[in-house]
Amino acid sequence: MRFNRFGLVVAAVLCAALTVSSQDRTTGVLKGKVRVESGSPSGVTVLIRQGDKELRRSETDKNGEFSLRLAPGTYGLTFRKPGLSVGTIENVEVKAGKTRSLGDRLILTIDEGSIAFIRGSVFTAEGRSVPNAKIELGRLLEDGTVKKIDGRLTNETGSFVFRLSPEVAKYRITLKPDSGPPVTKDVEIDGAAVYRVALSLPPRS
Repeated sequence: MRFNRFGLVVAAVLCAALTVSSQDRTTGVLKGKVRVESGSPSGVTVLIRQGDKELRRSETDKNGEFSLRLAPGTYGLTFRKPGLSVGTIENVEVKAGKTRSLGDRLILTIDEGSIAFIRGSVFTAEGRSVPNAKIELGRLLEDGTVKKIDGRLTNETGSFVFRLSPEVAKYRITLKPDSGPPVTKDVEIDGAAVYRVALSLPPRS
């Protein structure tokens, strides 16, 4: 009886292995890696389609990688993630029993239509542009504190820009002159748009 049970277990395992092996020979693997201009490459939706018909969808892992088992054929792929441009690859052929790698050539850039910009300029009290002025960006939290999230110097025309998520939030722009107290201005973001600010240095005493 023990032998018979053991034989049944072995037979079941062999049958399952043969089934998987058969599936491996009749399908192929499509894999690749998505890179992003800003943020994390995880959570990018990967749509598999033939023409305009969507067949399957998946998501990239924390490294931006994806892997799908597909029937032999020619496919198109669409890559989407909020805040990033949509990427597409056409005419990708998958062969039975083979792995098709797309490598990591696909880069999703920032979709400027879905982010907020804070654009600003720094002037002297006389109205002249101030290059190389130190600017800090902080987010105003609910408890009234400010969390610094970015910083930079103005360019040769005294301008600066920060790119942010369009979600509702309040930010504080701080100008830190070489001498004298800092100059601040608060900006409330409530959607994808360009928010402009101007900061002026205090008059020299």
